[in-house]
Amino acid sequence: MKRRMNNIFRQDGKSFILAMDHGGGVNVLPELNETGEIIKKARLGGVDGFLVTYGMAVTFAEEIGNTALLLRMDGMVSELNVSNNPMELMYTVEDAVRLGADGVLCMGFPGATNERESMKSITSLVSQGAKWNIPVGAEMLPRGFEFDKFEDLRSAYNIKLSSRIGCELGLDFIKTEYTGDKKSFKELIDGCYKPVLILGGGNSKSNEEILTLVKDALDCGAKGVIMGRNIWRHDNPEKICAAITSIVHNDFTVEQALKTMI
Repeated sequence: MKRRMNNIFRQDGKSFILAMDHGGGVNVLPELNETGEIIKKARLGGVDGFLVTYGMAVTFAEEIGNTALLLRMDGMVSELNVSNNPMELMYTVEDAVRLGADGVLCMGFPGATNERESMKSITSLVSQGAKWNIPVGAEMLPRGFEFDKFEDLRSAYNIKLSSRIGCELGLDFIKTEYTGDKKSFKELIDGCYKPVLILGGGNSKSNEEILTLVKDALDCGAKGVIMGRNIWRHDNPEKICAAITSIVHNDFTVEQALKTMI
């Protein structure tokens, strides 16, 4: 377990993972037409690893190389789905071990209509992870994606509670949303006894917005980021990766990181 965690997190205890697992459910074209090239550019930019689908892990093993490999374990729900069925586990940790993955990740939806199924998926992976000595993480998102049902969907309180629930279920690291301000996010970090990595969010952000999000989270004690669409949709993935890396691992300010992109 420790060896694999060391592959995910550098010696400074921090990590920058590029999430490229979206294609199992949503349309990622044309931005990910040249998947292998984006992986190469991200590696040049200093990413520590990739969160990918099973198909990507098999097809782009050479491009991913010796960087950390995290495997997306759940799905079975696409943007074509109209039944609102819950996400389910599609692979086992044994499958991930066969691929040489360093860790696995699924969704966690405390408070959602399908909360029970979501929590069972997490505990199933945690149990399998203990058996195979492989780290397990989850994207802890309160209420899931039921935007039309809950007004308090992503309140700071809900995000903090959901992250702590992930720790209690036995996760080795937590992926979650930034709460929106340093005070509440510091409270989240203080309340979690496992490494917390923030997600980047789906909305397109400016370079300064992306880097400020990363810096604010790191200042509060986050151990890094697992970011996707704002990187692989970027005009220059290598440069934005290098800028994020400079903040995560070199403690650059936002202004210093922006200058690396010029």
